[in-house]
Amino acid sequence: MNTHEAKRVLETALICAQQPLPLRDMRSLFDDQVGADTLRTLLDELVRDWHGRGVELVALASGWRFQSRPEMREYLDRLHPEKPPRYSRAAMETLAIIAYRQPVTRGDIEDIRGVTVSSQIVKQLEERGWIDAIGYREAPGRPALYATTRQFLDDLGLRSLDQLPVLDGPPTAAVFDPGSAGQPSLLDDGTQQAPLPLDLPPASDVVADDPHLVVSPAAHTPQADGSSPAAPA
Repeated sequence: MNTHEAKRVLETALICAQQPLPLRDMRSLFDDQVGADTLRTLLDELVRDWHGRGVELVALASGWRFQSRPEMREYLDRLHPEKPPRYSRAAMETLAIIAYRQPVTRGDIEDIRGVTVSSQIVKQLEERGWIDAIGYREAPGRPALYATTRQFLDDLGLRSLDQLPVLDGPPTAAVFDPGSAGQPSLLDDGTQQAPLPLDLPPASDVVADDPHLVVSPAAHTPQADGSSPAAPA
């Protein structure tokens, strides 16, 4: 198969995929006869081919996907005028704290918010696939430690946690409010890329149950091919 045909196959698979497509799945399209370096070259070409159109090819935490550009959202919303369920400020504040301070326990969240965290809020975020318990803190009662997931990054249109906006103060619901210019949107399930740096604390006190969950950008954020980068020395 020549490069032009391989590019057509790859483009078709990405357009038809219902979920972000990791590199390992792309290689299976060609029965592993096309290497990872060639695939990345083809992906770069596709990104350029679609530049300036209403749809763009982006790399996310779980893989690559085509998605509409943010400026197209106003028009696309007219096709589906009904709005998806909005999440409460308490839920978004809880999610923001987990995203920026992870891994954290419910007690940590309550200390930051100054109020009790409802079990229903934690359950709601877990059911949405945005957070999960990755282990337990070695403390009395062994409280569960919560962290964000790949689904969280995918829904924000981000590849890794270091693309979250930098905060000047404590994490609040506003960080995921579409009304804040330049911020990623979760309050109405939109996606917007915000390529800004963020340094998160190391997850030194985690007893990890699932190493594939996103814990910190340095050691745990998965790449677009589904693999994890090597931990820093």
